[in-house]
Amino acid sequence: MARYYLVFSKNGYAVYTSHLDMQRFFKRAFARAEIELAFSNGFNPHPKMSFAQPLSLGYSSQSEYLEFQTKEQMPAEQIKSRLAEVMPEGIGILRCVQLPDNGKSLAAMCVAASYRIFIRWDEDEMGCRADKFDMRGFLDQKEILVLKRMKKKKEPKEIDIKSKIREIEWAAQDNIIIMSTKLDAGSDSNLSPDLLIQAIGRYTGAVIPPENVEISRVDMELDGLNQ
Repeated sequence: MARYYLVFSKNGYAVYTSHLDMQRFFKRAFARAEIELAFSNGFNPHPKMSFAQPLSLGYSSQSEYLEFQTKEQMPAEQIKSRLAEVMPEGIGILRCVQLPDNGKSLAAMCVAASYRIFIRWDEDEMGCRADKFDMRGFLDQKEILVLKRMKKKKEPKEIDIKSKIREIEWAAQDNIIIMSTKLDAGSDSNLSPDLLIQAIGRYTGAVIPPENVEISRVDMELDGLNQ
């Protein structure tokens, strides 16, 4: 067996493909590319293939990471070219790299993700012009509280996300906010851009509707991976 990771982009209509459907899609793509994946043992074997961090439905991405194992070792460039030939519009294969046989999974290495966020700013709803939003005041709050739905809980829980926001750059152009941000993303600590947008809305006393927002994941930070 041999272990690799694949980096790919996801744009256009592909952003409406769910995480579960992406798993099914890549399983079929490897078969079409005649790349034989290794499978787990047991009564219900499944391909040894996993994403570093699931991407929310509706997000585009310039840098998604897929880890997988093959039954036979192949040159990474050959895997890349074979997969590129069977990809539909919206999925771009950027690179393929072989990994050591032993080591942490990409999911375990993932610690942060960078996003580019566009918010169509409704001045009447938000109470100020886009270029007058007090980002410094927002970030200087003692706590930045949001409501998050927890697993196996019916009612959402209020949590403080301030420590999970690593970086933010902010600019306004006409009635559009353009935000570049790095957020915690991993098994130990994770922050969805949706919760950051919810927090900005709460700070202004308004709700930012999903149709006013576009989110693209720019890259992921994987601790210990030579990217």
